[in-house]
Amino acid sequence: MRVAESINLALHTVLAEDPRAYLVGEDIADPYGGAFKVTKGLSTRYPGRVLSSPLSESGIVGFASGLALAGDTAIVEIMFGDFLALAFDQIVNFASKSVSMYGRHQPMPLVVRCPVGGGRGYGPTHSQNLQKHFIGVPGLSLYEISPFHDPRTLLAEIIDRAVPAILFEDKVLYTRQMFEDGAAGEFFSYQVGPGGVARVFADAPEACECVLIVPGGLAHRALAAARTLLLEDEIACLLLVPSRLYPLDVEALSPLPAGARAICIAEDGTAGGTWGQQVAYDLQTRLGYRPPGSVTLVNAADRVIPAAPHLEERVMVSEWSIRNAVKRALRD
Repeated sequence: MRVAESINLALHTVLAEDPRAYLVGEDIADPYGGAFKVTKGLSTRYPGRVLSSPLSESGIVGFASGLALAGDTAIVEIMFGDFLALAFDQIVNFASKSVSMYGRHQPMPLVVRCPVGGGRGYGPTHSQNLQKHFIGVPGLSLYEISPFHDPRTLLAEIIDRAVPAILFEDKVLYTRQMFEDGAAGEFFSYQVGPGGVARVFADAPEACECVLIVPGGLAHRALAAARTLLLEDEIACLLLVPSRLYPLDVEALSPLPAGARAICIAEDGTAGGTWGQQVAYDLQTRLGYRPPGSVTLVNAADRVIPAAPHLEERVMVSEWSIRNAVKRALRD
């Protein structure tokens, strides 16, 4: 099953099992079914609970936050993750604060889904990942879709926690297939352990020289880098992909290989105040993990994302930038 189809199935499941669940967004109703067709068929099956909205991200998230505050389950689709900036006030100053600002805990089952990332030539305002701007907001959780985590399980967990959440979905992932039965392509196996962290390895995890930590959208690029490192450089990597990015259950990343000489954390956004920096800090202060080598961060270039494919590739994190970062860390 492709990732887009698996998300569609997860949304079907939520709407079928919860009569108070609503899905709201721009152009999500049939026959269009959303810009990436993730919501196709839902409005036909659940009329009145799949609502195509006006073109106002602030209005959409405000409306959905009101539904969640009143006890309903609200799932929002933002057409492009770049447009989260237009709903920043509703997310940060209303939804996330509503969990605790009324003098008692207030359940807020709100999920804001947003396609992010480049790789499609959509240009500067339709290719970003604004994830870092939401790190550290009290009462707000951040998740990311991956080919290792069943969206049905993930959505159920988010809704059950009843805390406002943003669910990032890399656009390139939509057409990729989900990994199943513990197999992650040629040479690699995976396990999803407690805390929702996928552990991906070629042989024995404890024998790996480097630990790669990435969000779900980078899973294929990191896996390709790990494959090349194994075959061409004889470097074994353990790949860790958490489903919940913030607040991160850093203990779920352990145990880390005792022989690992470096950690490489890659993410799609530009450097500065990032998820990767938070992970590096947590590893050292909360787990007390200090590898003999270094903790290396890999980020997109500090430039807007061009539309031309050959220029876009130079800005985005790639298989090769991850591979080179690992080799440099181990060499140092």
